[in-house]
Amino acid sequence: MKKVATASFIGTALEGYDFLLYASAAALVFGQLFFPVSDDPIIGTLLAYSTFTVGFIARPIGGIIAGHYGDRIGRKPMLVLTLTVMGIATMLIGFLPTYAQVGMLAPILLTTLRFIQGLAYGGEWGGAILMVVEYAPKDKRGFWGSIPQAAVPFGFLLATAVLSLSISISGDQFLVWGWRIPFILSILPVLVGLYIRLKIDETPEFQKIREQSASAKAPLVEALSLYWRQILLATGVFVLVSGPYYIIISFMLSYGTGTLGVPRDVMLTGVLIASAVQIFACVGFAALSDKVGRRPVLFGGGIFMLIYAYPLFWLVNTGEPMIIWGALSLGLFAFGALYGPIAAFFAELFASNVRYTAASLGYQVGQIFGGGIAPFVSTALLAMTGGAYWPVPAYMMVLTVIGLLSIWGLAETNRPAPKESP
Repeated sequence: MKKVATASFIGTALEGYDFLLYASAAALVFGQLFFPVSDDPIIGTLLAYSTFTVGFIARPIGGIIAGHYGDRIGRKPMLVLTLTVMGIATMLIGFLPTYAQVGMLAPILLTTLRFIQGLAYGGEWGGAILMVVEYAPKDKRGFWGSIPQAAVPFGFLLATAVLSLSISISGDQFLVWGWRIPFILSILPVLVGLYIRLKIDETPEFQKIREQSASAKAPLVEALSLYWRQILLATGVFVLVSGPYYIIISFMLSYGTGTLGVPRDVMLTGVLIASAVQIFACVGFAALSDKVGRRPVLFGGGIFMLIYAYPLFWLVNTGEPMIIWGALSLGLFAFGALYGPIAAFFAELFASNVRYTAASLGYQVGQIFGGGIAPFVSTALLAMTGGAYWPVPAYMMVLTVIGLLSIWGLAETNRPAPKESP
């Protein structure tokens, strides 16, 4: 179990590093280097976020492809493939020429690699969580399923740390060559992740499916025919889980540095601290869901975010580093209650022979309408109001309500056995 959890954690952390590094770069540098089409920096950031959204559009496609073969031939081959593709695409971003060097070819190449990233990440999540959940004891699926979930903020922690170090080393040359370092270095841990993933075995549940010749012939068709309602509601849940999350970790970087004038290193440090907090929150809240059920924990996190949307901005607007760090940390602590239990919750919604496809579909489509467009919409709202922040937390609240209603519509998947009388 520890070996499987380690393999899932390291691989998913690397995926998180690769994918979330792009979110930070889109907020900080891509608008200037790849989309210098306007004197208004918000326009450049909007265009950079549009390529960020392209990656999310690709994710359901990647989820369907990897889910099909993951439900047909196994979880392990897809995990190896997705990590390889993601690592190569991310490394190549570090070698791209800029708009000043090759003109329109630069954003085209960037968008293409972003799309490939999205395909790989779309297939990664489903395989990583199933590898752990299908190995785990039934009464500890929440806890073990949270390991790859906690790996995502760990990956962002790593990406933010390397980005901060690159900024420190390159200084004024950050926009020239410093931004490339984190992308190029990503290939090294990818090799480590591949080595570990090649050492693990297929999950017991899939081995049983293979022995009984019970694999689905057309996983997507069967998943949609049997579980369309659960997939639709799972999509709504992840609108909540991903939308406000990407507002905090990506939009806040550009808002803090561009609109408020907060130093770049202060905002990056805030996200760094908050991501560290989220790692422990994911595991703790997921373990709690093994005791009290998935839905109560998810509801608690969602209700907190509904209440916290405006206070989050009020605190960040002070411009005080300590207050900003605390505000971001409290936000991502609450997301631990949403993100930690979601792996076991989504896996338990579906039968094992279509689980990879169905869970990936709900997760990745929800990512499009949540995290995929959230930084873009937030930046657009900021531009429409001339820099006034108030529509953004209102938008966060709308996403939260959608998620809460979706959680309400799904049945509890983990009902702990009642304690025996003495």
